[in-house]
Amino acid sequence: MRIDILTLFPDVFINFTQESIIKRAIAKELVTINIIDFREYSPLNNQQVDDTPYGGGSGMVLRCEPIFNAVAALREKATKVILMTPDGSLYQQKMAKQLSREKHLIIICGHYEGFDERIRSLADYEISMGDYILTGGEIPAMAVTDSIVRLIDGVINQDSLACESFENNLLDYPTYTKPQEYNGLKVPEVLLSGDHQKIADYRHQAQIKKTKKTRPDLLK
Repeated sequence: MRIDILTLFPDVFINFTQESIIKRAIAKELVTINIIDFREYSPLNNQQVDDTPYGGGSGMVLRCEPIFNAVAALREKATKVILMTPDGSLYQQKMAKQLSREKHLIIICGHYEGFDERIRSLADYEISMGDYILTGGEIPAMAVTDSIVRLIDGVINQDSLACESFENNLLDYPTYTKPQEYNGLKVPEVLLSGDHQKIADYRHQAQIKKTKKTRPDLLK
């Protein structure tokens, strides 16, 4: 898979691509992640990418040309374009799975007051991370990229992925490790029993209980 991230702040992504699972996936050539400063695609001599909004209003708005030019230069036949925007569709695990099967993604990070509305015409997906506003799309782009890359075959053990939160609309079951008791808090006896069927039943019931308590909307 190839992921091209369009941003005005490429240095934000330096550590993101050089640590942990993302770094290993890149090293194993399971994914290529390109961080692209779309100022390079501005048609203006000073590489300006924003301007004041027509009709008045506060802040600066991203211009069309740099984004259109960048997407045109990078797009291939199988490319899907993602626009990070707070008024997009709420991002969920099922979308991460869908995107992990794509060959090439372009992720557009907005900034400033917003972007020229015509940029939406480029997007196959408009994605929001939640009902809150950030200063730009860089952090959401990292979150989306991380959630996709870890699902690519060979990046993480498939057995680990099968039991994660949001599989079968349930949250993950609670896990424990040594010591067996700490500050009066004990590991449930069933997990020490060695009875795999009882452990499986306990974990499933724990998933249901946890989901009912903290995310009952998933059970609907």
